[in-house]
Amino acid sequence: MKKNLQDPISVIKGIGEETAKVLNELGIYTVSDLLNYFPYRYEDYEARNLEEVKHDENVTVEGKVHSEPSLTYYGKKRSRLTFRLLTENFLITVICFNRPYLKKKLELNALVSVSGKWDKNRQAVTMNELKIGTYDSDGTIEPIYSVKERVTVKMMRRYIQEALNQYANDVQDPLPNRLRTTYKLPDYKDALTIIHAPKDRESLKHARRRFIYEEFLLFQLKMQAFRKIQRERSIGIQHQLRKTDLDPFINRLPYSLTEAQSKSLNEIIGDMASPHTMNRLLQGDVGSGKTAVAAIALYGACVSGYQGAMMVPTEILAEQHADSLHAMFEQHQIQIGLLTSSVKGKARKELLERLKSGEIQILVGTHAVIQVEVEFKQLGLVITDEQHRFGVEQRKKLKSKGKDPDVLFMTATPIPRTLAITVYGEMDVSVIDELPAGRKKIETYWVKHDMLERIIAFVEKELRKGRQAYVVCPLIEESEKLDVQNALDVHSMLTHALNGRWKVGLMHGKLPADEKEQIMRSFSGNECHILVSTTVIEVGVNVPNASIMVIYDADRFGLSQLHQLRGRVGRGDNQSFCILMADPKSETGKERMRIMTETTDGFKLSEKDLELRGPGDFFGRKQSGLPDFKVADMVHDYRALETARRDAAELISSNTFWTEQEYSALRIYLENSGALKGEKLS
Repeated sequence: MKKNLQDPISVIKGIGEETAKVLNELGIYTVSDLLNYFPYRYEDYEARNLEEVKHDENVTVEGKVHSEPSLTYYGKKRSRLTFRLLTENFLITVICFNRPYLKKKLELNALVSVSGKWDKNRQAVTMNELKIGTYDSDGTIEPIYSVKERVTVKMMRRYIQEALNQYANDVQDPLPNRLRTTYKLPDYKDALTIIHAPKDRESLKHARRRFIYEEFLLFQLKMQAFRKIQRERSIGIQHQLRKTDLDPFINRLPYSLTEAQSKSLNEIIGDMASPHTMNRLLQGDVGSGKTAVAAIALYGACVSGYQGAMMVPTEILAEQHADSLHAMFEQHQIQIGLLTSSVKGKARKELLERLKSGEIQILVGTHAVIQVEVEFKQLGLVITDEQHRFGVEQRKKLKSKGKDPDVLFMTATPIPRTLAITVYGEMDVSVIDELPAGRKKIETYWVKHDMLERIIAFVEKELRKGRQAYVVCPLIEESEKLDVQNALDVHSMLTHALNGRWKVGLMHGKLPADEKEQIMRSFSGNECHILVSTTVIEVGVNVPNASIMVIYDADRFGLSQLHQLRGRVGRGDNQSFCILMADPKSETGKERMRIMTETTDGFKLSEKDLELRGPGDFFGRKQSGLPDFKVADMVHDYRALETARRDAAELISSNTFWTEQEYSALRIYLENSGALKGEKLS
């Protein structure tokens, strides 16, 4: 019978019907699945000097049994075995739970090797494995697999070894020889053998390096192929537009564009002038000037005879954008319209008629702009601000208001480059990573909760200057599980402490939408002086008069969220302050506070946040587009990710990739993935 890697796992010796069912639950159905079921860690049994070992680290030590083993029973069938072990430099205690039979095997002065967790304080090893004699110089690194029920780690090792013996010669290397040679990578068969049965650390390092690169390359090939197919299909509007056409608008701005703004604008205008539909993400820190770039792009759409639309998440933000665009476009005879749920009756009907006739050239609004009755005469550019606040269907509906309009997404959440090229791999990404000249840096302080009275006094001092303050809390109501300040209690405390001298507002996610709008209007108009809130004010709020942000239990927030909250102040001409109240107990919490006080650069913070939290927690576990790599790690292996992305882009755009035999395995992978059909699969 001819062997095939897609053979069911039952062909492997030792795997019966019941075992196969358990392996199926682990996602292992075929021989290929079994061979590619990689260890999640390794036990390294190479003996080490205890002077080099850190507390709580796994270690293997060799020595002579120096005392009679002592066996103590407690509870039902539970036991504790202890003995002293004399190593080269240490006399240590070895502790072993629930293996009483070992007492008979341990003789005084016998040479043994013990593996387990090192307790530096007690000079003891809690043992998980023991070998009479020493470990051989080879085979001291053992793979540990994720297993369940009747399948043990040893059984998994045996099944995989059997599969390697039978099928290793039948595996095809998906990487072309050119790439393997360039990066000095082992071939697939050798790397597969080593990853499951490493002889030493060095060969394991190279096998892992090969699989890290392969995982990234396959993923990036899929993303680049998807982009290519989508781009070829997207015959969009070719705006008759040159950079000089924008000069009348740019020259009237009260400030000069930064280099980063100019670069992003050139990329956007280049897309608009091409025959393909723009699909671009404009990423910029709070206050970096994304709105100005968006306004220039909207002007470009109008100059070339089209209409533009901007959708934002809240009514207040829509009003603020409409006001600022009115001021920018007033001298250019371009009509701006504002559409929210508050625009009703005759005013709404008139606005929709003017939009349909083309009299209104730019429409700013909330979700209201995607309602069925909203019609444009000739929509050419669609902009979505804070794009992560809208669902995929909502963004599609806005795009469907025109015939293949160009699409620009904007976000003020700085995303680390490693995540941006993974999650937004199908988009082009423009980055504004510098702030306009003269902008005052927000002064950030970390204080303990016992300084509350001094903080209130400082807030009052700012209020007397005519300023306003935010006070942000993690929770709405009191929680038994978390000892953190909640918005209701803080609102009550501040109201009592200020004794009517200042008006204190309360905002949280459980309030009805109209009530939230009313509270924000009151704060925007300086009728409310202090706004106590949960994180609902994280984005979409622009109150230039607010100069203080106080964050309770700041160590409970991620760095990116803290940065977004801090970005609610510092929007006017006055010096602004961010006060982080926290008594962190963990080192991670303390590190977050230190980083926040050291930098206001959102991109640096996002990289640190990614390091501290990991990719899954950065976006949330259900964030689409985050692949589940088996070996690769987007944070630690970011250089390999960058390399793989560059190689994938070159391959997809070259003719040889689509015709040469050495790339056939990669082409088959792409066909099976659905990327060549324009299907985006994570």
